[in-house]
Amino acid sequence: MKISKEDMLLYAVTDRFWLGEDSLAEVVERLLIGGVTCVQLREKNLGHEEFVAQGLELKAVCEKFCVPFIINDNIQVALEVGADGVHIGQADMQIQCARELLGPDKIIGTSTHNVSEAIAAWEQGVDYLGCGAVFGSSTKTDVTTLNHHVLADICKEVPLPVVAIGGINERNGGQLAGIGVDGIAVISALFAKADKVAAARGMKDIARIVAEIDYEE
Repeated sequence: MKISKEDMLLYAVTDRFWLGEDSLAEVVERLLIGGVTCVQLREKNLGHEEFVAQGLELKAVCEKFCVPFIINDNIQVALEVGADGVHIGQADMQIQCARELLGPDKIIGTSTHNVSEAIAAWEQGVDYLGCGAVFGSSTKTDVTTLNHHVLADICKEVPLPVVAIGGINERNGGQLAGIGVDGIAVISALFAKADKVAAARGMKDIARIVAEIDYEE
């Protein structure tokens, strides 16, 4: 399975901070009902067995809605749960090594912050790029804001699906229109909202504006 530009439209990156009494699988299912098109399971503090168990739950939910399921960083977990792919950062495993472990049919995405990183990732065989942080980040303290002109240059220079990430919400998302990205990756604007279905629908409307898509459900 490879990922398409349509899959990038509304890319949800999980954060369990806002779950309350709901399980992550329950929350993700509501977001998928609302229109999320791709899910990344991001867990930095779970033990291996817990990570795998959580991955298996979310994989089943994503399969129900026929959307790609991506694991952040952990290739071993991705292999064990049969995820559709992984997302790796610049400081993580080399792309070539990830491809050798995962095989030719799995999705590999990576984070890039400038044109040279984006071109290098493309040449090494990634399937999509996550670029940011376009408005800063509330979940990472070690990132800088990506200039929108640089983001536009990445979209022009690299023929891969590009998703913008970093502080995107219902107030600022529309500012990304016309840049050339294929979608937006969102965390708190989905997971922090009380009504997850409505939040996803609202962010998907913004994503359509950003990706310049004009169609009805």
